[in-house]
Amino acid sequence: MKEYYKKVQEFCKKNDLDIDTEWIFKALCHSSYANEVVRKGMNVESNERLEFLGDAVLALSLADLLYREYDVDEGVMSKTRAVVASEKVLAEVARNMNIGEYLLLGKGELKTGGRGRDSILADAFEAILGALYLSEGFEIARNFVKEKLGIYIEKALNKELVLDYKTTLQELTQGNLGVRPEYSYIENIGTPQNKLFHVEVRVNGKALAVGYGKTKKAAEQDAARKAYEKLLKDLEEQGIEPKNSERLT
Repeated sequence: MKEYYKKVQEFCKKNDLDIDTEWIFKALCHSSYANEVVRKGMNVESNERLEFLGDAVLALSLADLLYREYDVDEGVMSKTRAVVASEKVLAEVARNMNIGEYLLLGKGELKTGGRGRDSILADAFEAILGALYLSEGFEIARNFVKEKLGIYIEKALNKELVLDYKTTLQELTQGNLGVRPEYSYIENIGTPQNKLFHVEVRVNGKALAVGYGKTKKAAEQDAARKAYEKLLKDLEEQGIEPKNSERLT
């Protein structure tokens, strides 16, 4: 255990975290590890409570940053926060911090690739944020969020970071063309064990893009992404400022 505390100190140094290592130890302790050592008679708390707290701190920090530093309405604030606080983004930030390398995981999680799993990495990031809040206060936690996620806020506001392309495409087509996109399933490609779905998206009866994915949902998202990027380019070439409809009824 002493050796691991040295690794925690190393982690803090690499990520410029001025915080007691005991907090970071808790933040990096996955429930699978905690459950294992408890059975051996050791009293170790997992990072689940810190993750719960960190999730709330993250939401408030992002809302605070968006309110104070960007002149956008509450609808844009809500969507931006949802994108930036998504598991995909938090896991990417966690990888940039090398969190996976320092996680305490049970043997089962280690065997199944837990160090690289998005959900575990995102939860650990939130647990670290929760630890920062308890140890150093909200301002330090907020600054940490700004440092790690500021670039993702900018990308989300500029529509360079979109997770739900179907919704985003629908907003764009309703705002600029007054219509919704339509998706049609074309065919499956490959074997039953390795199936690839093939979906087309049309706007005003015109085919805009074709998407592929291992599920229909994934194929629709792929088609929506391609259509969204094409429609944005077409509007730009026509000198039209894109409008995003907020009414998705």
